[in-house]
Amino acid sequence: MSGNYTKQEIMSEARELAIKIAETEEVDFFKRAEAQINDHLRVQEIIAKIKKLQKEAVNLKHYEKSEALKETDAKIDALQDELDDIPLVQEFKQSQMEVNELLQMVSNTISNTVTNQIIEASGGDLLKGTTSKNPFDSGC
Repeated sequence: MSGNYTKQEIMSEARELAIKIAETEEVDFFKRAEAQINDHLRVQEIIAKIKKLQKEAVNLKHYEKSEALKETDAKIDALQDELDDIPLVQEFKQSQMEVNELLQMVSNTISNTVTNQIIEASGGDLLKGTTSKNPFDSGC
């Protein structure tokens, strides 16, 4: 099976695959969870406080106020823990992980398949993962 595909054709296929991925259950759940997060007042309140404290921390670090920085970091950690305890946030993070895993799976499958095709086309050994002749191998 051989053919010459252009970069444009490959990119077109990639866009079609991306549209299919965007229509999976994992992505759908992620989008719904994200929308709920955006509408959740307590979550938004905590996120706003964290952002404000992070800006403060940058200034404290700049002015080398290490004690105040420790206190601010502790406040950020406490707010982050509070955020992580909210079931909706846990669901959102879980769905984010699942979408990332799906994208990683697709990426690995493409990469491994291309590599295997190259090995097979050159008469190499799939088990060893080597092509039959490496043009850069001097034979030493």
